[in-house]
Amino acid sequence: MKNRINQLFHDKKENILSVYFTAGYPQLDDTVTIIEQLVANGVDLIEIGMPFSDPVADGPVIQQSSLVALKNGMCIARLFEQLKGIREKVNIPLILMGYLNPVLQYGVEAFCQKCAEVGIDGLILPDLPLEEYHDSYREIFARHNLHNILLITPQTSEKRLHEIDEASHGFIYMVSSSSTTGVKSSVADFHLDYFERINQLKLQNPRLIGFGISNKETFDNACQYAQGAIIGSAFVKALGDNGSLDEKISKFVNQLVKGV
Repeated sequence: MKNRINQLFHDKKENILSVYFTAGYPQLDDTVTIIEQLVANGVDLIEIGMPFSDPVADGPVIQQSSLVALKNGMCIARLFEQLKGIREKVNIPLILMGYLNPVLQYGVEAFCQKCAEVGIDGLILPDLPLEEYHDSYREIFARHNLHNILLITPQTSEKRLHEIDEASHGFIYMVSSSSTTGVKSSVADFHLDYFERINQLKLQNPRLIGFGISNKETFDNACQYAQGAIIGSAFVKALGDNGSLDEKISKFVNQLVKGV
């Protein structure tokens, strides 16, 4: 079966909108509702965050959402329970994003098998080294039709970029800067020379730019240098505002895409 991530990038070449949220936030049982509302508002890809007690790569907004989600009782087993039947409701790519430790505690083979059962298309595990993935997990991921989405940063060497491109399936997560996740004040905060340098390398995999995309201006700017962009902290922050989930999600996506 063709992976839905590949199908998305085959069907849509630009302005791909991927949205991240933390499972179990704001309320424990909001996960499926948030997914359904994002799909209803035209989002192309969804990254479901697995909350972790020590999210070192995340900025304060996502860190706080993780703490709330854990306090609400979210864990990997509960997340899989919530995602049962999700493929009867939505058909866009779904990715789980988080840290390696909880996956190891669950058991990598069992985790990947559960991902396949509920219809997850890929994983983003920023603290899983490429070499360890190759040596220990690549065959397990492949067996369950899961893409391991790898990250690059402005500091990634050209040699490493080609290694990551060679190992990638689906897309490459292009981190916009070397900071933690969070909102940048303007497009001037992005390393445009880095974006241009990556474009000149003619990598075989498509790319999405993440970290700091927060509004229509930064989304449109990122889309000039990649096939699309990933929104995380700004959306999680919006979920914490007052109002119903459907109102908050509709308003956020409309402002992002249409600027209204």
